[in-house]
Amino acid sequence: MYSFMAGGLFCASVGNILLVVCTATDYWVQYRLQGALAHQGLWRYCLVGKCYMQTENIAYWNATRAFMILSALSCFAGIITGILSFAHPSTFERFNRSFAAGITFFVSTLFVLLAMAVYTGVTVNFLGKRFGDWRFSWSYILGWVALLLTFFAGIFYMCAYRMHGCQRVAETR
Repeated sequence: MYSFMAGGLFCASVGNILLVVCTATDYWVQYRLQGALAHQGLWRYCLVGKCYMQTENIAYWNATRAFMILSALSCFAGIITGILSFAHPSTFERFNRSFAAGITFFVSTLFVLLAMAVYTGVTVNFLGKRFGDWRFSWSYILGWVALLLTFFAGIFYMCAYRMHGCQRVAETR
């Protein structure tokens, strides 16, 4: 049980770091604009080595930002819950901290999935038609890796919850 919890905690910690890094950096997309290489993230865009804040109020950027922030916050809440379940297995019959941590990690995964889906769909349709030479960059890829890590953290904590339930049943026999 504790090995699953430790694996889940490791995946969640790395996933949360990746969520914060990919949300904060501005290398989601790279493209050529008038012969120069440009890149943009959720908060800024950079042209010819000079970066500018994105002041436009575009719905898909706002949605992606909101979902990424919610994902990082829910992953952090899952990490706290996971640490508490590691320190003290729940004594309540109906509430288990391992189960709560697993659900929180799955919620974080859902938020990342929504953010990445919105960003991918709009970017492919918009940049694909506007620019011929563009590509997703490393910040975007970190978002997908964070999705996998938070998902596996949820799986590990659900396995720990099942093992804790099996141990409880074996003790009552």
